[in-house]
Amino acid sequence: MRINVKTLPVDEIIQDISENLNAPVQNGSGEYTIELPKEVGEGFIRGISFDSGMGFISYNCKFYEDVEIHFALNTVHPLKFIFCSAGSIGHSFQDSEKINEIKAYQNIIVSSSGYNGHVLFFKANEATHISSLEIIRSVFAHRRNYDFQDLEPTLKELFQDAVAERQFFYQGNYSIKAADIMNEINTKEFSGFLRLLYLEAKTFQMLVIQIAQYEDDEDGDKLPQILRQSDIEKVDYVVKRIQGDLGSNLTVESLAKEAGTNVNKLQEGFKYVYDLTVNKYMQHKKLEAAKEMLMTSEKNISEIVTAIGLNNRSYFSKIFKEKYGVNPKYFLKTRKKEVD
Repeated sequence: MRINVKTLPVDEIIQDISENLNAPVQNGSGEYTIELPKEVGEGFIRGISFDSGMGFISYNCKFYEDVEIHFALNTVHPLKFIFCSAGSIGHSFQDSEKINEIKAYQNIIVSSSGYNGHVLFFKANEATHISSLEIIRSVFAHRRNYDFQDLEPTLKELFQDAVAERQFFYQGNYSIKAADIMNEINTKEFSGFLRLLYLEAKTFQMLVIQIAQYEDDEDGDKLPQILRQSDIEKVDYVVKRIQGDLGSNLTVESLAKEAGTNVNKLQEGFKYVYDLTVNKYMQHKKLEAAKEMLMTSEKNISEIVTAIGLNNRSYFSKIFKEKYGVNPKYFLKTRKKEVD
């Protein structure tokens, strides 16, 4: 299926898509939604435009056949920040046969040159969640942007390129903070006027994070500072490593090296997922295992201390009581009573 879009801004894009799909548009205080017809697929396409020249489109759907959306209007196209939260999508410039695949937790920044458009490719029967932040630069330039002071030179040039003199494509892995904002945007926490304000604020917040992420990626002299989905996968690896070897005294440095990251990123990931440092998480798991052994095994306290990789029984008793409010001997007494 081919869908042709020949208008701007986002609210008119939604109208074009609705006419192609022969589906009605629901208007919720400027936020326009199309529910996919049952014969076409499942889910919805939703969008909103703001006076600043920014707009936001979310494709949260599964098509029953391959779909191409061609943005082919005869004017300068927006600067686009496109994120994939689930599934995958293809992108190409209208005059190119090269299709770039965007997978889950990846994003692209794209700007076409001249009137050259964009094509988005959706795979049949794949649940996909794609969001696109669209900036009409000729309108956005009317804001008080202070000449985009301190913005990274490439992005500064892109924002100032209101007539699309150059083509630009960048692909990366978007940050955990961006993923959180995506989830917040898709909630229905507010309605009406408050919803409009909420969405505009979140759209600007998303733009700030995307710019910071790009600058973080391009700063080749420094280690990345922004937490990405790939960093969370490394946290998961370290968690499994800790749980599988509670008897060892693993260091944060060795775990970070083994996971292919640095200590700061690993600590940040643990703080994000567990609200604990790596060492606190390790201690938490060791004490959980110790409690389980006290309650169910035949081991004495000294043997349990050794089994969880500690060598100081007094320290073990101290941190155990801090966590559970009782001494380890309490559980030994409980175990003996159950046996008796």
